[in-house]
Amino acid sequence: MASKTKKSAPNSRFAYLVIRDRQKWSDVFRLTPGRTITIGRSPVNQIVIKEDQASRQHAEIFFSDGAWTVRDLGSRNGTSVGEERVSGDRKLVVGDVVWIAGTQMSFVEDLTSAYGDKDKQKVFSRMEIGETVTGLEVSDIDEEVTQTDISVTEPTTITHRKQKTRFLDKEDPPELEDAIPKFGIAATKLCRLAFDLAKETTARGVARMALDNLMEASGVDSGAVMMVPRSRRTTTDPEHLEILAWSSTIRPEYQRVSSFLTETVLRNGEAVLARDVQDDSALGLRDSSGKIHATSVICAPIRLNNRVIGLVHLYSTSAKAVLDPDDLEFTLAVAETVGLALRTRYREQKLVDDLSKTRDEINLLRSQLNVESEIIGESAAMLSVHQQISRSAPSKATVLVRGESGVGKELVARAVHFSSDRNKGPFVCLNCAALTESLLESELFGHEKGAFTGATERKAGKFEAADKGTLMLDEIGEMSPSIQAKFLRVLEGHPFERVGGSKAIKVNVRVIAATNRDLEEEVREGKFRKDLFFRLHVVQIDVPPLRHRPEDIQVLADHFLQKYNGETGRKIRGFSPHVRHQLQRYRWPGNVRELKNVVERAVVLAQGETIEMEDLTLTKLSTASESQFDLGTLVQEYRPMSLEEVECRHIEQTLASTAWNKSKAAAILGVERSTLDRKIKKYHLKKNV
Repeated sequence: MASKTKKSAPNSRFAYLVIRDRQKWSDVFRLTPGRTITIGRSPVNQIVIKEDQASRQHAEIFFSDGAWTVRDLGSRNGTSVGEERVSGDRKLVVGDVVWIAGTQMSFVEDLTSAYGDKDKQKVFSRMEIGETVTGLEVSDIDEEVTQTDISVTEPTTITHRKQKTRFLDKEDPPELEDAIPKFGIAATKLCRLAFDLAKETTARGVARMALDNLMEASGVDSGAVMMVPRSRRTTTDPEHLEILAWSSTIRPEYQRVSSFLTETVLRNGEAVLARDVQDDSALGLRDSSGKIHATSVICAPIRLNNRVIGLVHLYSTSAKAVLDPDDLEFTLAVAETVGLALRTRYREQKLVDDLSKTRDEINLLRSQLNVESEIIGESAAMLSVHQQISRSAPSKATVLVRGESGVGKELVARAVHFSSDRNKGPFVCLNCAALTESLLESELFGHEKGAFTGATERKAGKFEAADKGTLMLDEIGEMSPSIQAKFLRVLEGHPFERVGGSKAIKVNVRVIAATNRDLEEEVREGKFRKDLFFRLHVVQIDVPPLRHRPEDIQVLADHFLQKYNGETGRKIRGFSPHVRHQLQRYRWPGNVRELKNVVERAVVLAQGETIEMEDLTLTKLSTASESQFDLGTLVQEYRPMSLEEVECRHIEQTLASTAWNKSKAAAILGVERSTLDRKIKKYHLKKNV
């Protein structure tokens, strides 16, 4: 009787839209009086047309004045009924075809009249296996048709398909409660699950919680949450999926999802519901007779940024717990929520990794800034050094840093490196005076395994370690002539070989050399290669000794006091006036290095809140320039003389030591060039020929 009721007269208020997408029939939609059906590209429409030519809200169909009516909603490309363009409201009659973009919808009141025999069998086959096609349920099909003997060739009987769950719609349509009776309960569970998932800190924890909730809500006896490994962007092989969580309340234990369902879900991004599974290729679960007995199966995709990254697999073997379309809706909603939770976890992990990386970079930058900040000084001499650094850093030229021991030549080299475009590359430092000739060669160029006694493995040299960066060679004047020759070839751009090796190695390294020796004198004496000297002497930075910039002594002392206060936990407030005076008049033969050590020792030994004279330990060593003049002999042969005579003799000896280089002599004397010229004129000093 039910089937006779369905085959109503043409003037029945119940009707159908049979939808044909391009070359194939794709869906059937039942029109119900009292419900307005919207059609368009937006997913909020009851009938969604996935074509660019369709507007988001294209048209609507509604029942009015005893007839079904179509109305265009001001679409861009218009709506047609047959050849007629719809303008305003247009009443539909049986047989009308509504055209929107490339989609046609036949208006019928009797489904059997909508298809030819071949098409009719295909459409009713889909209905017979239980598939919901947008608003049309299995119960709506004529009894005669559902009893038709149709052969299904797919290994699993897919009864429903969904790409988007209505549980997660921002605006629920008013008819939702009628369409999904369990909506309220499911929404409550979903809301609670979302809050619980937000507290989970691991992907496995998210998967376990989601699976427990799904099994409790659906009553299934087996299930799992699986992910595509992050090493693979995609896969459709179930053996490649990583199981994050699984559970089974029956024997045998959980069986993996089939290749058919995996490919359907991962490739198409659709959640599927299958019933009465009887083929072993679908599930892999067998009973004692060797046959599959699963009453229903659900498989839903887990998405991350619109990409399927995993799936939820549930199946039931009990006739009392058959999964239905509501379970499919809920499972898909949970799968979408799992995707969001995993995205949050992955983002948090990325933030943690980025934060760790940023902290490392900050620490590196701080160390670099700290290195540069230790080039402290407000004197004109140090201002000149900073200017030389800023001018030489952008170039690729070799730099020669000259100055007495302890003035901070390595700090200058670091400042040049970190101010250049090589600052992201390595900065490698090697002291040439600290190694023998053979060890220095090995350190510079590396060695192969077995090259010499003790060479138990291959080692890369400093040149290789400094590739695309800077190599600073301190005490370059201590390098032996044989090493100088090899070093010069590398500076000229030639490849080199490791000690005991035959493979040519070419590197991109900027060299900064430093020395406290008089290289010109070394060249004259044949101890240093002239060609190497000229290759190194491209850009020269002279670092003045501390006694030539006395205005920086107090600044440096305060800096070191604050530094060692922090390191030792002391709270020494400063230096006594007598100590400050002594620091200022002391000649500092060890330069900044000596001042640093003196302050560190004083901070450790000081008994009061200020550093007193008894806390200072100063030497009686002479400075480098004083050693040249042998002031010890002058003191032993002391004779009374005026200050002017002392000044005259001192200026004359300084000029003689510099070969009458007035600029260098003025720097040593700590006076301006113009002041030195006035003194020379005042004392009638002349250069000896």
